[in-house]
Amino acid sequence: MATRWGICSAGKISHDFMVALKTLPPEDHQAVAVAARSLEDAKKFGKTHNIPRAYGSYEELARDPNIDVVYIGTIQTNHLSSCLLFLNAKKPVLCEKSLAMTPKEVKEILACAKKNNVFLMEAIWARFFPAYRELRRLLAQGEIGDVRMVRSEFGLSVLPLPRLELKELGGGALLDIGLYPLQFTSMVYGGERPVSIKTEGVILPTGVDETLVVTLKYSNNRMAVFTSSSGLQLHNDAIVVGTKGLIRFPSHMWCPEVMVVNGKETKYPLPDPHLPLNFVHSTGLRYEAEEVRQCLLKGMKECPIMSHADSLLLAELKEDILKQVGVVYD
Repeated sequence: MATRWGICSAGKISHDFMVALKTLPPEDHQAVAVAARSLEDAKKFGKTHNIPRAYGSYEELARDPNIDVVYIGTIQTNHLSSCLLFLNAKKPVLCEKSLAMTPKEVKEILACAKKNNVFLMEAIWARFFPAYRELRRLLAQGEIGDVRMVRSEFGLSVLPLPRLELKELGGGALLDIGLYPLQFTSMVYGGERPVSIKTEGVILPTGVDETLVVTLKYSNNRMAVFTSSSGLQLHNDAIVVGTKGLIRFPSHMWCPEVMVVNGKETKYPLPDPHLPLNFVHSTGLRYEAEEVRQCLLKGMKECPIMSHADSLLLAELKEDILKQVGVVYD
C-alpha cells in the first residue's frame, strides 16, 4: 500500500520534493493533498503535480483523515507552528531544515512528537544519499583508519535574497547553507558534542551571518573546520582524513553524486526530473522520502540516521556558533 503524503506549502522546495517523489514507484508513494496559504496557490500546485485534494489552509490539511505523513516545506520561521499543528493532529511529519529557529523551539517540537507518539524527522536530505550511506559504512569498518580531521565548505553567491538576509524570515547563511557542513561533521564524528568551537564571521547590516569560518575540536585531538557563505561562491567540497587515507566529495558536498576513496572514484547518479527543478540535484529528495516510508512501515517514531538527538545537537551547536558572532534569534 502506498504511503499517502500531504504537502504543506506550495513553494519551491515543495515543488522539488514532488518531482523527486515521482521518481519513486507510485505503488509506494502518492501525494494525495496539498495545502497553501491560499486555495488558488494550492489548486495550481495540485494541478501541476496531479494531487487530487487542495486546501487553502494548513488546518484543513491537518484534519484530512486520509494522510499517512505530512511534508512541511514552509519557511523555517513557520516550522514550529506547522510541526505542532500536524503532530497534535497525530500526523507523522517530515519537516524541512532547519527544524526550528532555536533549541527551545526544537525541544518543544520534540516534546510534542513524544507526547502524541508520532513519527518526526528533520529533513536533512544529505544523510540519505547513497554516497553518504557508503561513507558511514566505510567509516564503521575503518577503511581510512581513525578519523583525525574533517574539512568542508558550502557557499553560494545568492545575495541579495530576502530569505537569507532578513532575520524575520529566518535569514542567515548558517541556518540554510552552513547547516550542511555542520551536520556532515557531526555525522562523521558520530553525533559527538565538540569540546570547543571557535567562530569568525561577516555579519550583514540586517544582523544575520553572511560568511562564517568555524573550527571545532573533538575529544582525542580530532579536529574539524567548515566555511559557509551566502555571499561567496565556494568550491563546496568536503574531505574526511584518517590515519590510513582520506575520503573526498569533490563537489556538491550536500548532495553528492561522486565520492573518492583513497583516490578511487565512484559515481552515484541521480534520476532525471520530469519537470524543471528549483535547486540542484533535488531528485535526491527521493532518498529521505523512502527512508520515511520504511520507518513508518516499521512503526518507528524517529529515524536513527537523523534522530531527534541529532536535531537537538545541531540546534544547540548553531546557537553557540551564532552567539560567538553576535547573531541571536528571538
